[in-house]
Amino acid sequence: MDTARANSVPECPSCRSWLGERAALESRILILETKLRDLEDKLKPPPPKRPVEPQPPAPAKVPTGKKRGAQPGHPPHLKKFLPSERVKTVVDHAPVCCAACDKPLSAIANNPDPKRHQVAELPPILAEITEHRGHSRTCPCKHTTRASIPGDILQHSIGPRLTGAINYFAGSHGVSKRGIEEIVESMFGVPIALGTISNLEREATEALESAYQEARKAVAEAPVKNVDETGWKQCGLKRWLWAAATATVSLFPIHPRRNIDALKLMLGKLAGILVSDRWKVYDHWDEELRQLCWAHVKRNWEKKIELGGEAKRLGERWLNEQKTVFELWHLFKAGEFDRKELQERMTASIETLSAVLYAGIDGRDAALSRYCQRLHDKFPMYWLFTSVEGVEPTNNHAERVQRRAVLWRKKSFGCQSADGCRFVERILTVVQTLRLQKRNALEFLSSSIAAHRLGTAAPKLCMG
Repeated sequence: MDTARANSVPECPSCRSWLGERAALESRILILETKLRDLEDKLKPPPPKRPVEPQPPAPAKVPTGKKRGAQPGHPPHLKKFLPSERVKTVVDHAPVCCAACDKPLSAIANNPDPKRHQVAELPPILAEITEHRGHSRTCPCKHTTRASIPGDILQHSIGPRLTGAINYFAGSHGVSKRGIEEIVESMFGVPIALGTISNLEREATEALESAYQEARKAVAEAPVKNVDETGWKQCGLKRWLWAAATATVSLFPIHPRRNIDALKLMLGKLAGILVSDRWKVYDHWDEELRQLCWAHVKRNWEKKIELGGEAKRLGERWLNEQKTVFELWHLFKAGEFDRKELQERMTASIETLSAVLYAGIDGRDAALSRYCQRLHDKFPMYWLFTSVEGVEPTNNHAERVQRRAVLWRKKSFGCQSADGCRFVERILTVVQTLRLQKRNALEFLSSSIAAHRLGTAAPKLCMG
């Protein structure tokens, strides 16, 4: 039908009606054909999956001929004797007669260096109970006067040191409330209610607030900081536990989001050098001040290798060269050469790894090409550790600091209230910071509780 005829409208009313019905039927047919094609597509069997090359069996380990355990030349870890002020009892063992001629020996010691052996034993531990009594006296005038127990004493039934120990069990070792209840009663002979433990945790949250703000300020002002995040729960709802760590301070905020607002709330202004993974939120940081984690890249390439084909070939090339990168880094850390020579030796590895990425980008594997392009876009951020003091090539420091929180989460499934989340933030921040500083966490917690109850200045968390 030509255009003129198609555009013409018949004068006959019946013909016009017939044409309208025909157009409606044609439209309906098109709709039904479309539905039929969709149904046929759904009924088609799925396309066969691309065959995956089987992984070759792992090479058999060749016996080295060495014995198990420490090898010759390994630095010994000898037992250290505790100082004399820690020794409570000394038991002397002296020979009575000569082992050669059987003659009696003098009771007076003539060898100033006796052989020493110390035995540590745990005495029965019972908490000291102090009972306060308010007595009454009756005057001849028949009036009875009763002494009142001071209000600050009535506020607490658990002392500062036992309170510190209870919070130490939870924050440092992830012991549950029922576990703490059993420990306190079994070891210290003090029955305690679960509600009391919760109340002591809330008190610890208040007592550690100044220490928490100290840690926040120290991390924000640090020239280099490692940052990571992991999941958490509050009443079954998704939360994120962030971890920021320097060489001597750690910080643990819990936030509903895993976004830039949470990052800014934790660190304030985005300043200093950031060591992290490739999570997109960190892209707000200055690219020249970022060190990306090589351990994450290694794990990603190991997954690519499992796919076989081109991904396997390029992944093996990358991992072989990454091994060289870390060999050079460990030699530099051991003082074998200076930083300038480190940068010169890294040049060959930079060129090799860059060539691997270009080969992946130009390859036929679309997914591999996109992955290599993403690595290529951030490639300069992997080499900051070669030029800046105090920067490590991995984010392992943050992950090690965060590991205790991850174990806690797996056992407790998070928190049941906002107050519980605040306690987790404070206690993890303090305990992990003290661990980095090699300070006694129990002493610090006990001192913080005591200062909070007396209204005096809390002990300092960040030294120097």
